[in-house]
Amino acid sequence: MLDAAAHLLGEVGIERISTNLICERAEVTPPAFYRYFDDKYAILHALAERFMERQNVALQAWLDAYGGAGIDVIEGKVVELIRTMHEITKNEPGAVWIMRALRAVPNLTPIRHFSHNYVSQMMTDIYMQYLSHVPRDLVLRRTRISVEIAYSLDEMLKEGEMDPEALFADAEHVFRAMFHYPEYALPAEPAASA
Repeated sequence: MLDAAAHLLGEVGIERISTNLICERAEVTPPAFYRYFDDKYAILHALAERFMERQNVALQAWLDAYGGAGIDVIEGKVVELIRTMHEITKNEPGAVWIMRALRAVPNLTPIRHFSHNYVSQMMTDIYMQYLSHVPRDLVLRRTRISVEIAYSLDEMLKEGEMDPEALFADAEHVFRAMFHYPEYALPAEPAASA
């Protein structure tokens, strides 16, 4: 049912999708549908969780690959993570509508908030290995800003109005700059006395 709903969502959008259409596409009866889901929003909830889980798996792989490589390496690999998320979204049936639903449907908003906070916490954990001289709440706040920018960029890429490579090039500058806040510089070593 989830796969049928995802494909259908990509075809008709949030407003037009219905439990009857999902049942027809999935070749199940309405009672079978209601055994698992209360309504179309419940299946959207399940689709959103599945989509976010796929993104979280990719995030974990990226963190495993680069988390211990140093802040300079991480700085140069953020856009690689955004490219990976773009590919996941591009290949996930109904993903654009799922993303829109996460912003537009009030009872789905907590999923988006949880996901963005989760990603921010995971990335901050890695950054703090290299920024231990900076207050964690400051790094976390700035990391959350970068996560919001990344998700917005992914939405822009799906709109198809701009050259994707130009967007990635612009993002490279933005995300590199976010690693160079004045507070992130290591404190100067005291000069040795003669």
